[in-house]
Amino acid sequence: MLKLQDFNFTISEDQIASFPLEERSQSKLLVLDEKISDRCFKDLPELLKPNDVLVINDTAVIKARLYGKKITGANVELLIERVISSNLATAQTKCNSKLKKGDRILLSKEGTFATLTKKGSDISELEFSKPIKEVIELYGNVPLPPYIKRKPTELDSERYQTVYADLAKSRSVAAPTAGLHFDENILKSLESKGLEIAKITLNVGMGTFKPIKEKAIKNHKMHTEQIEISEHSVNKINEAKKNKGRVVCVGTTSLRCIESVCKENKGVLKPFKGETDLYIYPGYKFEITDILITNFHLPCSTLLLLVCAFSGYEKIMSAYHHAINKKYRFYSYGDAMFINPNSV
Repeated sequence: MLKLQDFNFTISEDQIASFPLEERSQSKLLVLDEKISDRCFKDLPELLKPNDVLVINDTAVIKARLYGKKITGANVELLIERVISSNLATAQTKCNSKLKKGDRILLSKEGTFATLTKKGSDISELEFSKPIKEVIELYGNVPLPPYIKRKPTELDSERYQTVYADLAKSRSVAAPTAGLHFDENILKSLESKGLEIAKITLNVGMGTFKPIKEKAIKNHKMHTEQIEISEHSVNKINEAKKNKGRVVCVGTTSLRCIESVCKENKGVLKPFKGETDLYIYPGYKFEITDILITNFHLPCSTLLLLVCAFSGYEKIMSAYHHAINKKYRFYSYGDAMFINPNSV
């Protein structure tokens, strides 16, 4: 039986991609089918077929990180987890002194503040003095992942967002990073080839970075995340399956969305709007996904367990060691994989 430590690996500091490349699609692409091959992401259209359907997550990232001070002067960092209503949200909180219910956090010199209405061990609830959308626009920062050890710049406002993000769906606190490699030229090339593109929405929460702490990996619990798939997208995916096309998920979020819906409906994909806490680890039986495009993930993370479940532990870990030796760039701004476990 696999243990959490079996999913560990080590990379050098310079393999963590701290900045995006100049062009989105110039990333490397490790193709894992019956063998391992090194390609460029621009080659993606060559790997797909006219009957395939590309499933993309059109969520948009909000400037979810806010900095403030308690009345005592103590520094506070907020990371918005979920917007509940116009002025109410849940958030992760960091403070160099203890926070308690009723504490007021000053967010601007103009007097904008948030009041802690519920204190949790992991996630707390806050009520803002102004609409959250307005607060984020004025004072928010791009929520770069913790392994990118620098302050966000204007470049991140553009590049830590997919080109197909629907800004009306600005709910995510982390980008669906496999989608960051796509540019308009690749999307046009895929459409001209005859591929359908099906949009889903999974609003990424900070649970994506939640470490596994249980000794038995099966006992880990995921945070819930909001998902939605329309009848239009369901029809595109089901039609592709009917015509012997492949369902190609761009990112683990797209995969978790459609697999969640299928699991809810005994293997059938239907329109759905709700939540998921689906946790995929080795042994999971996939219902509908044929190919996964994904980035390289953190050691011992739920995302690495998911890709190992999809293509097999030995194959994935072998591919990761290949990528390390070939100096691939890792994590959110890093290179990508094209995983086709059913190739012949």
